Amino acid sequence: MGESEVSMIVDERMAAFINSFASPNSEFLDNLEKFSLETNVPIVRKEMQSLIKFLLAMKKPHSILEVGTAIGFSAILMAENSDSDTHITTIEKYEKRIPLAKENFLKAGVGDRITFLEGDATDILASLTGEYDLIFMDAAKGQYINFMPDVLRLLAPGGILLSDNVMQDGDILESRFAVERRNRTIYARMRDYLYELTHNNCLETVILPVGDGVTVSVKK
Repeated sequence: MGESEVSMIVDERMAAFINSFASPNSEFLDNLEKFSLETNVPIVRKEMQSLIKFLLAMKKPHSILEVGTAIGFSAILMAENSDSDTHITTIEKYEKRIPLAKENFLKAGVGDRITFLEGDATDILASLTGEYDLIFMDAAKGQYINFMPDVLRLLAPGGILLSDNVMQDGDILESRFAVERRNRTIYARMRDYLYELTHNNCLETVILPVGDGVTVSVKK
């Protein structure tokens, strides 16, 4: 979802007030954000950008895994706000956005710090090895629960799992029967994901009313 759409979680005026205190981005990211708004390409909201910057400053991750690249905005944001030796691996399957993301990585000057994996995240996650200090989930919401086993395997002890858009524009608060029929599968899977995050003995999780809902989990 793009930033231009109204959040169902936090009052729009409150969000605008909080965002007015956000630290500035690079000129390249500002221009990329304007492009995303003009073309309705979803990027992380301002408040989510601030949370990402905070977590990067706190955790100082050496290895980051992002599930859902889109046009590369959040990967560039993480590259620009982490140490020069931090490496980011990002996954995207939507073919129309892949060339644009690659171009943006080069233009931003962070291409050498990003490994771009093209294809279905389910297959790619299953093939990955090693550990990641920070994993950012920002892909198809209905797939989060399916990614969970590999994400837990890949997350380093003490690592942070950050998941965006977990409230489905507020649908997650409603009865199943109040949700549009076409959204009920995603609704059920997201509820399962939130339950797993908050009841898995390997994780300590907080659900935050940031943007369209965010979870921050730490692997014990």
